[in-house]
Amino acid sequence: MDYRRLGNSGLKVARICLGTMQWGWTADEKTAFEVMDAYVEAGGNFLDTADIYSAWAPGNPGGVSEEIIGRWFKARGNRREIVLATKFNGRMWGGPNGDGLSRGHVMKAVDDSLRRLQTDYIDLYQTHWPHYDTPQEETLRALDDLVRMGKIHYIGCSNEPAWRLMKAMWISERDQLNRFISVQPPYSLVKRAEFERELEAVCLDQGVGVIPYSPLQGGFLTGKYRRGQVPDSARAEGLKRFFTERNYNLIELLDSLGRQYNASVAQMSLAWMLQRPAITSPIIGANSVDQLNDILGCLEIALSEEDYKAIDAASDWKEN
Repeated sequence: MDYRRLGNSGLKVARICLGTMQWGWTADEKTAFEVMDAYVEAGGNFLDTADIYSAWAPGNPGGVSEEIIGRWFKARGNRREIVLATKFNGRMWGGPNGDGLSRGHVMKAVDDSLRRLQTDYIDLYQTHWPHYDTPQEETLRALDDLVRMGKIHYIGCSNEPAWRLMKAMWISERDQLNRFISVQPPYSLVKRAEFERELEAVCLDQGVGVIPYSPLQGGFLTGKYRRGQVPDSARAEGLKRFFTERNYNLIELLDSLGRQYNASVAQMSLAWMLQRPAITSPIIGANSVDQLNDILGCLEIALSEEDYKAIDAASDWKEN
């Protein structure tokens, strides 16, 4: 597996990041260990989680994904080989400061994550989403202090609009604080505008690494959903807005071009994304080793310029 620098930092991460939101939710601990083992065996070194994962699942109080990763670190003794990213902001305890980006929340949240992860440092600590009640200066100063303490090495953000990311860069430069080296936006072939309209240009200009989540759009870009073949399921219901003629045509194009590369629709979708200049490492989830290995097949694909442009044109939001 190849590696890329994350933004303007010296940190090198695998071209595919393994997301772990499903640990303790749709994948039990045994499966989680198997998938992480297979990912590392394939050359992967980049895990992404969050303190709140997966509090929405029945019986899951949050923090479970981090706990599973912590036990895996202890069992495998491989902490130094892994670039560990986690996020904070979600509600993890009661009271008015149980969520958010305040200094008090950050300081408690990082210690709780370190305990669950059974480690003394986090490689990449990320704000999970904006919290408009907290001045950005307060959050950035707290994160800078954590870097100086050695509890975290780098800072990043997730779900930030372009204007806030640019403002954060300005604050960090003005106050001589550590700056965000990466951003996690939602991004896929069928959801391009939110990232490409403004945020992409900011990341390219400022040297911010991009680790997009949902690059397969909840399974829509796996090829499972075809024109006239939509399963009756809760997951399909949540993807209804993507069931358009334009997107079905895109799936058929990916399928057709994929035959030339001996590649699946999912692999072709990720291959296109990996050739975008701003993208560092898409975050993918897997509930089995077979699923992981299939996804990692995207790393073997180098799209021709003609095929890249065809996929790009078929999904270009500016044509809508």
